[in-house]
Amino acid sequence: MDYHLLGLILSFLFNGTKVLAGYPIWWSLALGQQYSSLGSQPILCGSIPGLVPKQLRFCRNYIEIMPSVAEGVKLGIQECQHQFRGRRWNCTTIDDSLAIFGPVLDKATRESAFVHAIASAGVAFAVTRSCAEGSSTICGCDSHHKGPPGDGWKWGGCSEDADFGVLVSREFADARENRPDARSAMNRHNNEAGRTTILDHMHLKCKCHGLSGSCEVKTCWWAQPDFRAIGDYLKDKYDSASEMVVEKHRESRGWVETLRAKYALFKPPTERDLVYYENSPNFCEPNPETGSFGTRDRTCNVTSHGIDGCDLLCCGRGHNTRTEKRKEKCHCIFHWCCYVSCQECTRVYDVHTCK
Repeated sequence: MDYHLLGLILSFLFNGTKVLAGYPIWWSLALGQQYSSLGSQPILCGSIPGLVPKQLRFCRNYIEIMPSVAEGVKLGIQECQHQFRGRRWNCTTIDDSLAIFGPVLDKATRESAFVHAIASAGVAFAVTRSCAEGSSTICGCDSHHKGPPGDGWKWGGCSEDADFGVLVSREFADARENRPDARSAMNRHNNEAGRTTILDHMHLKCKCHGLSGSCEVKTCWWAQPDFRAIGDYLKDKYDSASEMVVEKHRESRGWVETLRAKYALFKPPTERDLVYYENSPNFCEPNPETGSFGTRDRTCNVTSHGIDGCDLLCCGRGHNTRTEKRKEKCHCIFHWCCYVSCQECTRVYDVHTCK
């Protein structure tokens, strides 16, 4: 995947609103003002610049689910910002840039690996959920995982068809990753790792039926987890990502680059692990070449010894402290029946920011 594409799709599908203050990352779509009002009009796939032929065919064949594709990437970006909120790189988005994260993802780093995985997972997740909700006529509930009922329950509801969501994500996202180079190989691997996470976390969800809350009848269906669980899992994979080295091979079609684990003594990465082959900058100081914004003025946790603590997040520069007054609800009382009344209190907090 390239990083200048999805902004136009999001502009098409969300009435020109700049989602998350920038031009989102995925398929190399440049965002132009001429498309700012097309969100309420029929999508003309041929007018979206940057689509490769396979993506163009996909857009035309599955135009109903393109809003879900865009929603999935938006979901992935939001989850990235949550997971990295206390890190030196906090998934910052950029206004008025063709790449939502700037040049930070131009390198084959851990950060790039995570963004590809979470965005791919987001698309699979959003498409799957949209199909189960009946938003499209080309997809619906999953009928493949029913089988015999379990002990004390029966199949019911609408099982979510994650296989279809994964297929959509794979067909559209990986269409641009067909070059015989190391970056395409890395992107394909991390895209698939994100999608596999969705499939691995599918579970039975059940609901009881009966008088007075009894469980005389219990129906169950196949469901996705909360997307936060996907983000937590992929964040762990980011922390344990495997460093690779690039190898070149001569084949009939020419030179082909592949990836090999850098350290033979370590367990080789599986399809569920994230991979990278370039080191990340430290993100301590602003650097337009690497896309680092630095950590100056970032809020830090003075009591933490982790990466979100003032020592590490501020890169040893120290921190400033100021007091901040906040109005909050307090002295809340429950009244029978059935409401809660609260007073409003002003509390003073210490806020610590990096120098």
